[in-house]
Amino acid sequence: MTHNTQNGLSRRAFVISSASAGAGLSLGFHWPANAQNKPGQAPEVNAWVVVQPDETCIIRVARAEMGQGTHTGLAQLVAEELDCDWSKVKVQMVSPGQNLARKRVWRDMSTGGSRGVRGSQEYMRQGGAAARAVLLQAAANQWSVAVGELSVNKGVISHAATGRKTSYGKVASAAAQLPPPDPKTLTLRDPRQWKLAGKPMKRLDTAAKVMGRQNYAIDIRLPGMVYAAIQASPVFGGKLVSFDESKIKGRKGIVGAYKIEDNAVAVVADNWWRAKNALLELPIVWDEGAHGQENSAAISERLKEGLTSNNNVFADLDVGNAPQAIAAAAKRVEAVYSTPFVTHACMEPMNCTALVTADRAEVWVASQNAEASMAALSKASGMALEKCEVHNHTLGGGFGRRGGQQDFVRQATLLAKQMPGVPVKLVWSREEDMAQDFFRPIGQCKLEAGLDAQGNLLGLQLRVSGQSINAYLSPQNIKEGKDRRQLQGYWAEPHDAQIGYTVANFRTEYAMRNTHVPVGPWRGVNTNQNGLYLECFMEEVAAAAGKDPLEFRRALMQKHPKHLAVLNAAADKAGWGKPLPAGVHRGIAQFMGYASYTAAVAEVSVKGEEVKVHRLVLATNCGHAVNPDQIAAQVEGSVAYGFDTLQSQSSVANGRIVETNFDRYPIARLRQMPRIETVIAPTFDFWGGVGEPTICVVAPAILNAIFAATGKPVRSLPLKNHGLRIV
Repeated sequence: MTHNTQNGLSRRAFVISSASAGAGLSLGFHWPANAQNKPGQAPEVNAWVVVQPDETCIIRVARAEMGQGTHTGLAQLVAEELDCDWSKVKVQMVSPGQNLARKRVWRDMSTGGSRGVRGSQEYMRQGGAAARAVLLQAAANQWSVAVGELSVNKGVISHAATGRKTSYGKVASAAAQLPPPDPKTLTLRDPRQWKLAGKPMKRLDTAAKVMGRQNYAIDIRLPGMVYAAIQASPVFGGKLVSFDESKIKGRKGIVGAYKIEDNAVAVVADNWWRAKNALLELPIVWDEGAHGQENSAAISERLKEGLTSNNNVFADLDVGNAPQAIAAAAKRVEAVYSTPFVTHACMEPMNCTALVTADRAEVWVASQNAEASMAALSKASGMALEKCEVHNHTLGGGFGRRGGQQDFVRQATLLAKQMPGVPVKLVWSREEDMAQDFFRPIGQCKLEAGLDAQGNLLGLQLRVSGQSINAYLSPQNIKEGKDRRQLQGYWAEPHDAQIGYTVANFRTEYAMRNTHVPVGPWRGVNTNQNGLYLECFMEEVAAAAGKDPLEFRRALMQKHPKHLAVLNAAADKAGWGKPLPAGVHRGIAQFMGYASYTAAVAEVSVKGEEVKVHRLVLATNCGHAVNPDQIAAQVEGSVAYGFDTLQSQSSVANGRIVETNFDRYPIARLRQMPRIETVIAPTFDFWGGVGEPTICVVAPAILNAIFAATGKPVRSLPLKNHGLRIV
């Protein structure tokens, strides 16, 4: 790995270089025997497992925990192969500094794309199996018997022939001296035979959260720490011209005001409230640049142009001749759907505590990618990676915001660099957090369908016009000017985000129309918008065909058995076709994302402007169900996020975001939540995600129920634009 030891290196270069460095490690437990064990410390059986003399099993996890239960799920998988006592399991997060020092033995530390479990499960299970193998071998050596004569249950090793017993805690030191087993000799347990994984085990972090003991990054307190509030240019792309520090200088507790890069100013004080209030009164002059007059209406017009233009447009899926089939059809259906920018609205606003000294740089932060945080720290501080460390904490919400975009780490580090040796805790206000987000992209979609005289679908064509995440964050991922990521969920390829319908003439297109507003991954990313566009339109097409929405879909899904299976599971559980109470109507939707198949049925009533969602049945096939309770909890959380997309928007006026607090940006309330029923239907033949996939069917199922209730499709969000509100 090559880097400049004075100026650090880019986040991308670090991640790519360090990934290459670890590419030769087929398992996470290859290193010299006993290399990591020191006198007086509990023996490290391998990188994933530490067994203490009191039988406590510490399982190390590199992925972030942000409420999705990844730590518990991964611990279950390791403990399953290890066969230890679950009541004695604890999880320990590893740091990127430790990972770097040990040649990335813990591999990928990012948590996004619903890959926390599915991306780690194989090598972590192997780590557990390898630990069990050396622990058993240590006992066999002690008793001078063949290892094949031993059995283990909950960390207790038995030799049936002699009746002898011992425990992991008693043989761990000896096991730590043994060489790791050949990976080829390890056989992982059949998921259908799991005893610990696959079961609804209680989360390991619940007690700490319920009792208020869970520490988040925003809770950090360090000796001599000062606090900072920050404001960046309210217009994206704007610059800082000047600020008048004299207006706040000399106030009690105020340390000073500092320029951060060329677009932000921070005020530092002895507590955050003083820093925030001083910042509000600090006279600041901004150069708003070229986008100071930008607004939502103008952005919408540019996206609308993309629906019919031939400029900067590409076709992805192109089967048969959709335009010709639609033009010749007995009946044509056409609609334009649109979705706005939305913000992450994490409960814990962006924050980072940084300490920069002459020879070291550290941050205490909540990050979905601690390695990206360390790369940002290295570059901003000018310290070599080996002199940097990131102390990652449980996240008070992430949803994609705390991933690759490490602006809060960079800002805190640059501020701390101006105050060497002083810990600086930077906390964004709620207004700053919602104004300076990387928003879910805005988009519009034009859809056309052609039906024959019997109501059979002959052709389907859609074009998405909207902003590209890759164009803003990862232009290297755009190949030949084509960004397939924005068509997520419409792909022909199986296993990730495959389209669930077979249509003889089918065409999908994307028109890239970027704006000055920064965009990024938002829980579920593009499957949310794309699922809404297609599934709501399919409801309209079914109505035009005079067919039941479920049966209309089933006819198009015969070559997509996994899609069809979850659709049927949701419909069966919901009692599709059975009578409902007067005034209650059903809507249905199915879609795929993050390698998981999902479907939903909503039961909704509409009275005037009031929309009441009474019940939601959601089915998912994520391949393997590591912890059914956690899956159900993630599905329920997806419902809340789906509600947010129905009633919230981040609009633009004078170049800046209008909705900068919850008085203007409503999020789901407890009273709005319906009865939620989850159907988990694993097929044990793939690994899919859980945290994100289900969101994409929540909104379209509800909108389709509203369509059934009113006879009018809702083609744009939020609902308030149609005189509707969820109660």
